[in-house]
Amino acid sequence: MSSHHIVRDDQEPALIIANGAACSYELLGQLLEWSPIVIVLDNAIDRVLQLDIKIDVLLGDFDDNFNPELYKEKQFPLEIVYAPNQDKTDLEKAFDYLIEKGHKAVNVVWATGKRADHTITNITNIVSYRDKLKIVILDDHSKIFLLPTKFEKWYTAKTPISLIPIGKVTGITTENLYYPLRNEELTIGYRTGSSNHVIEDGIVKIKHQEGDLLLMECWD
Repeated sequence: MSSHHIVRDDQEPALIIANGAACSYELLGQLLEWSPIVIVLDNAIDRVLQLDIKIDVLLGDFDDNFNPELYKEKQFPLEIVYAPNQDKTDLEKAFDYLIEKGHKAVNVVWATGKRADHTITNITNIVSYRDKLKIVILDDHSKIFLLPTKFEKWYTAKTPISLIPIGKVTGITTENLYYPLRNEELTIGYRTGSSNHVIEDGIVKIKHQEGDLLLMECWD
């Protein structure tokens, strides 16, 4: 796994490798194959280099005596992005970098697992990038993304799907899910749409009126 495929005009999602629990080598390889740019957050760099991955950008606040210059020769040409803003996580800074560079979509791995506070923050912070960047967080058991107000996608029967509100989400209506919602409300901490599943092969439709609703495609 020494390189990634360069896609013209950045038509495919970028890839960010954070510093949570590692995903499978197979999943990482699939994502690398079509990523026009690979960004690694600073504290993950040594783990990534052990996998013989060619990266494009090393980004972070480089605290704790971290010296990014040590990696330039190993990963030439490597762009070093110093992002010291302590009001944002390194993952958010990576999102900002991609937006500034004109990217429209990104896949994120190694953003879940390990510390629970990091996992929750990484998942919930994607809502602030609505209409700026299409973000998908993946690990070996889940695919997580923010829903538009109207969503349709083909799924096979029994695919596990969870609808997780960030705050309160109103006016939710679903089709082809085992536990249907009909103009209903979900609120984090009180009622969520966890552990639902697709009834039959075909289109799943999900609509909501207001709020931020995450869809999680999950598998064991």
